[in-house]
Amino acid sequence: MRFIPSERRRGRGAATSDSGRFERHAREAVDDGWDRNDDLPPLRTEVSEERPRSLINYVRSPDIPFDRTINPYRGCEHGCIYCFARPSHAYLGLSPGLDFETRLVARPDAPEVLARELRAQRYVPEAVAIGTNTDPYQPIERDRGIMRGCLEVLRAFRHPVGIVTKGTLIERDIDILSDMAARGLARVGISITTLDAGLSRKMEPRVPPPKRRLETIRRLSAAGIEVRLMVSPVVPGLTDHEVERLLEAGAEAGASAASWIMLRLPREVAPLWQDWLAEHYPDRAARVMARLREMHGGEVYSSQWHHRMRGDGPHAELIGKRFARAARRLGLDRRLPPLRTDLFAPPPRAGDQLSLF
Repeated sequence: MRFIPSERRRGRGAATSDSGRFERHAREAVDDGWDRNDDLPPLRTEVSEERPRSLINYVRSPDIPFDRTINPYRGCEHGCIYCFARPSHAYLGLSPGLDFETRLVARPDAPEVLARELRAQRYVPEAVAIGTNTDPYQPIERDRGIMRGCLEVLRAFRHPVGIVTKGTLIERDIDILSDMAARGLARVGISITTLDAGLSRKMEPRVPPPKRRLETIRRLSAAGIEVRLMVSPVVPGLTDHEVERLLEAGAEAGASAASWIMLRLPREVAPLWQDWLAEHYPDRAARVMARLREMHGGEVYSSQWHHRMRGDGPHAELIGKRFARAARRLGLDRRLPPLRTDLFAPPPRAGDQLSLF
């Protein structure tokens, strides 16, 4: 394992760029003994492009409330150290560590590919989730606009969409989202892990600060868009004491509902997280990891259905009860109605025969 000097990775979450789990060979920089007067430059974000043949990804997980997703980007510059999507970068031959947040892949043809898939005769509409793997409103969306293009397609087809993000750039698309929300076609989840701006900066280095995300909830709600506050992830021994305060802040900002998920450490995320803990919170590292192992039968993580999101044991149960009680008190425990699918209709194209009725 090779640790990148902190001055080179300022503003990044991970500390290493180890090869992905599918690579036969590992690369490591070695001091060859020659004197060097020049320091290596800071890590910069690199963006490549991918031309996907398909965009809608169908999932069959029994413990999530959707069956299809869209990802305008691979990798995420937000750099959240706990991100469970990091291992997906290994499929590209890249590191789930620093590569995940510095070597991104944009999919500029995504809106066109999406439109083609929605026009397929056998396509049956159901709500599509965006942001469940990598954030569609990460910084590069400001210049690329791929997410906005996808939203324009979904609005044209009157197709339901649920969005999860930490990015305040979503405010740019209030015009589209408010129009869709008025017809029961759009809903947003805003994820806030902590109200401590300093902790957030270390754990989510390129995410807007918590207060700014609360303002995003306020602006979306004021535009008639239902927003779910997502207290995610809850980190035992680090952020779990904030559950009630987070819910209170979300309710005050106008959130319609709330949900929570425990910290998850699949595959390469576990060592990345433990390196981060040792660097930033060495005094709490043993306690945090002990709590997590208590919840997963002695392991740092279990991928078992209906278990992986919350864990088991006294501490997990206590957090769940605290969350439920506070959500009920604040009116955030209500079940939101399903998004509409009955309005779905592909828009006519130039040259299409129009209906007489």
